[in-house]
Amino acid sequence: MGGGHSCRNQWGARGGGGVFMQVQECPHAGTLQLHSTASLRIVIRPTKMTTMFADTILIVFISVCTALLAEGITWVLVYRTAKYKSLKAEVEKQSKKLEKKKETITESAGRQQKKKIERQEEKLKNNNRDLSMVRMKSMFAIGFCFTALMGMFNSIFDGRVVAKLPFVPLSYIQGLSHRNLLGEDFTDCSFIFLYILCTMSIRQNIQKMLGLAPSRAATKQAGGFLGPPPQAAKFS
Repeated sequence: MGGGHSCRNQWGARGGGGVFMQVQECPHAGTLQLHSTASLRIVIRPTKMTTMFADTILIVFISVCTALLAEGITWVLVYRTAKYKSLKAEVEKQSKKLEKKKETITESAGRQQKKKIERQEEKLKNNNRDLSMVRMKSMFAIGFCFTALMGMFNSIFDGRVVAKLPFVPLSYIQGLSHRNLLGEDFTDCSFIFLYILCTMSIRQNIQKMLGLAPSRAATKQAGGFLGPPPQAAKFS
């Protein structure tokens, strides 16, 4: 039957569901034969956990970049200045000298020696205050930049759970850790809380790697958040 005759195949899309229609035209038969085939589409959608993990990695990267930016601004405005270098060297020298004297002095030391140590502590305190004042101008510049960046990042991550905390924060911290998040699961972490935690830890390590962190002796004598309070009361 009809040897030598050929049929032409024509393909056409039919609808939006991925179904295609094959039209086979056979001239010798004078008929159209329709054959329909369906295409299989596999759509891989990211899960909530993978999205959260990606957000966490992105926020850590943002924290590293902003910490480097902060140290860069501080270096331009503070670290490279002669005044800061001289004050830092003086504080380091006084801190080590004072630490050695405190290690060698005994409870039975004379009143004159105790007064001498107190004067050195007062001088060190004044130098630390001057050092803080020198760094103040960089803090204003960093604060201005971070305020602008925080506004942009908050709009991007607003209402998104970016991490899961392994603990339930204290009630007075939940306003920050659960900020703008829906639901009552307080292990959900907001952008601002994770960003602050990352920045605090990352910036300190960057300062140590770049050699910009204060020495152990200076930190110990400074007291406050950086170390134990001065031991002046021991000699009073």
